[in-house]
Amino acid sequence: MKGDSSAASYIHLVHHLIEKCLIFRMSKEECMEALSKNANINPIITSTVWNELEKENKEFFKAYQAKVSQSKIEDKRLSEEETNCLSVDIIVSDSPKGSSDD
Repeated sequence: MKGDSSAASYIHLVHHLIEKCLIFRMSKEECMEALSKNANINPIITSTVWNELEKENKEFFKAYQAKVSQSKIEDKRLSEEETNCLSVDIIVSDSPKGSSDD
């Protein structure tokens, strides 16, 4: 019976860590990578627990996926806007000041 208790507590730990990943709006793949790298949890275990959570909380995960997807699009757009602004700043700062063709 001790093995069952140990396995259950391990799954509970993975569940808890997945919830932490959700707070940071990580995708399933990002969560699997983070837990593998930082908590030494096999990605297959993370994936299995994530899938079970999805089954139990379909509406939550549907809304979560939409929010994460929208957030990623906004982050990409923001990054492109920042790059464009930086390019404009560089062009403006590199242009000769005080020169006049009049």
